[in-house]
Amino acid sequence: MSIVTAAKPHTKWSRVAIIAIAAAAIVAVVLLAFTWAGVGSTAKNIPLAVTGPIAQVQALEKALEENSSGTFTITEVADKDQATALIRTRDVYGAVILGAPAEVLTASANGTAVSQILTGVAQQLQLQISQNTVAAGQPVTAAPKVIVTDVVPLADTDAKGTGMTLAAFPLAFGGMIGGILISLVVVGNRRRIGALALYSILSGGIIVLVMQGLYGVFQGNIALNIAAVALSLLGTSSFIVGLNALIGMAGIPIGAVLTMLIANPISSATAPIQFLPGPFGVIGQFFVPGASTTLLRDLSYFPDTNTLLPWLVLTGWTLAGVIFTLIGHFRNQEVVHIENSLDTETTSAMATATL
Repeated sequence: MSIVTAAKPHTKWSRVAIIAIAAAAIVAVVLLAFTWAGVGSTAKNIPLAVTGPIAQVQALEKALEENSSGTFTITEVADKDQATALIRTRDVYGAVILGAPAEVLTASANGTAVSQILTGVAQQLQLQISQNTVAAGQPVTAAPKVIVTDVVPLADTDAKGTGMTLAAFPLAFGGMIGGILISLVVVGNRRRIGALALYSILSGGIIVLVMQGLYGVFQGNIALNIAAVALSLLGTSSFIVGLNALIGMAGIPIGAVLTMLIANPISSATAPIQFLPGPFGVIGQFFVPGASTTLLRDLSYFPDTNTLLPWLVLTGWTLAGVIFTLIGHFRNQEVVHIENSLDTETTSAMATATL
């Protein structure tokens, strides 16, 4: 006696069309999410300190307004020391010191894009000084040279700043993967929270070991960097686990999309928040990718900066995830079973419950 297996009916053409359209829409969303922030990026409202004789300061402000309207937000300061202090706390990204000689202060640790713009300001200032020198009847070689000083330079091991930018991806992706795996294979709310804590600490240590110990990208206090990376991973992973516990399997893709397609593109990992369209640069700082990127840059290069906000943001996302996990209705569901992953006590309890 032979067994005949019935062929599965072909998919209806209408369903084929819907699936194709949906897949194309997903590609479009992903494309826009990862390119919109970069393509729409423009330099605007860059905080700049200016000091010097009043007449020269006013002339510079007028020239900047005429030649690059909206590019800078100018703060007048008393002297070079105050300007330097503001740069170190990231209240301004650079400064122009007018006088003899003129000097432009930059901080390449803020990103090469800002440094290039400030270098352009120094070149324009040099051109103006040279023109004034010639107009006064002196040779152009007699014109004072504009000094450019990098107050907070990037480390020699990451001279272009690409390492700090690349570090944003393992933070976002690592938190997302940890949250997904723990949601799928760990049963019990307390066990999930324990797994989240252990995963974040171990992964945080590994990331800092590689990015600071091996590559020299991160700078500063190693313990603080590990804490920052671990809390970043914990913020994302615990939120995904919490959503899964709260609303079921739908929580996993929601958490992943929120992290990779919404929060990550506006995290300001590649350029300062002032470069992003509209208010999205500021908004991005209240998500885990933006807060973690800012915190690690500050800990590495701007230790005088007040880092309370990013610490609070990361802690807030972590607590939200933990609370969701504790109150969620789906917290004890195991979606993917791994052999021997359940302890004896849990197995016995489950067997008793099924009797």
